[in-house]
Amino acid sequence: MAIFQASMLPLFSFLLLQVHVFMAYAARSSSFGEAMERQRNHHYHVVAVDTFLLPRKVCSDSFAKDVRRSPQVPLLPISHRYAPCSPSAFTNLTHFLLQDQSRVLSIHHKISNKGNTPLYDSSQEQLPATSGDSLGTRNYIVTVGLGTPKHDYSLAFDTGSDLTWVQCEPCSSPGSCHSQQQPLLDPSKSSSYSNIPCNSPECSQTRSHDSNSPCSSSSACTYLVSYGDGSYTRGVLARETLTLSPNNVLPSFLFGCGNDNQGLFGETAGLLGLGRDPESLVSQSSSKFGQVFSYCLPSSKSSTGYLALGREGSASETSVSYTPLIKDERRPSFYFVNLVDISVGGQRLSISPSVFETSTGTIIDSGTVITRLPPSAYASLRDAFKGLMSRYPPAEGDSLLDTCYDLSGEASTSNVEVPKIVLNFENGVDVVVDESGTLIGESVSRLCLAFAGNKDERKIGIIGNRQQVTYEVVYDVGGEKIGFGPGGCN
Repeated sequence: MAIFQASMLPLFSFLLLQVHVFMAYAARSSSFGEAMERQRNHHYHVVAVDTFLLPRKVCSDSFAKDVRRSPQVPLLPISHRYAPCSPSAFTNLTHFLLQDQSRVLSIHHKISNKGNTPLYDSSQEQLPATSGDSLGTRNYIVTVGLGTPKHDYSLAFDTGSDLTWVQCEPCSSPGSCHSQQQPLLDPSKSSSYSNIPCNSPECSQTRSHDSNSPCSSSSACTYLVSYGDGSYTRGVLARETLTLSPNNVLPSFLFGCGNDNQGLFGETAGLLGLGRDPESLVSQSSSKFGQVFSYCLPSSKSSTGYLALGREGSASETSVSYTPLIKDERRPSFYFVNLVDISVGGQRLSISPSVFETSTGTIIDSGTVITRLPPSAYASLRDAFKGLMSRYPPAEGDSLLDTCYDLSGEASTSNVEVPKIVLNFENGVDVVVDESGTLIGESVSRLCLAFAGNKDERKIGIIGNRQQVTYEVVYDVGGEKIGFGPGGCN
């Protein structure tokens, strides 16, 4: 018996050694697996199907509060256009995409025509903004005051337009003014309203001046703004008191008093121009706000955001990364940046620089929703994304959104892994697209990549607002730079 036990000792020692080796390997493998999982999560959005990729079913009354902003200036809300808080929340993807494509065609039309026609699609101050859905338009809405006494008007704000305009009484003919929720501006009831004379130098120097019909019947300077989708506004140029808040009032603000306004304006009272021309709010308020404004557009998982005017209205410099702003004198309304590459799932696509090399770069726009890319750049993005999403069954696409997935087989509370898309801008500025800016759709049975390709390599790329959500986007026009601050709506 003693001999048997002694003979078994080497075997037991060997087995014990194997156990230790296995445990060490298992621990190492576990650590390696955890490291790989962390790295994977760093390059993927891990999201619940019904929480992050689709609009919530319950309206939230939450409101963004930010201690960085002056207590003297109110932080005013902007609702996501698809949020349930909007009375007319997003319901029809096809109609939505047709409207967005109309906006893109308008921009390309203006670019190809050397930019002589303004475009519509769609101290510190922060303005109230709400979903454009309730007003039948795809733009975000801000409310400002005009006149003395002041009356409030809901305007679509647009970084691709310059002239601010509102509908005014009297309309030039029955049906010449579109329906709006608020009463039309009545110049006769404001003590601070004044027309611009048609024979004044100011009239001829205004880009929106209607040179074909320079004078109204009252010898006021007329304007005409036509948009690429066939919409237009026509009326007289005037000055009026613009009230952003009780502490921020701009007297003698130049704007268009529209008497004939037709097109895709929904039930807004008009448009607030945030372009770069002298007519825009940014230029007219430069002495007060320093040609700086910012906004944060919330994702579908949130219901609040803001539009802010002034340097103090933007996030702290340490949290914002800036890329140069490119100016094209032929197309002064737009904001151009240099998009140099795209990353998907942690891998740079190494798109040829010649793809993005145009005379003016890529437009960043508040009114376009789905980002448009040169066809070859989009093809690289699509192919890389499809390769990393191969575990999920495809769904039928269409001519615009051609990469779609059926996630109905996933439990509503289970997580899906969506590769992160990063827009790589000049100066090493990397913008990680939020999950709500990666996929878009009406139901989990058809969620599509929220990017599209232009029809022609010569058409300029456009960064849409869907890919800007949750970032504070800072437009420092005087400093010739655009900044991105993550978590801007929090």
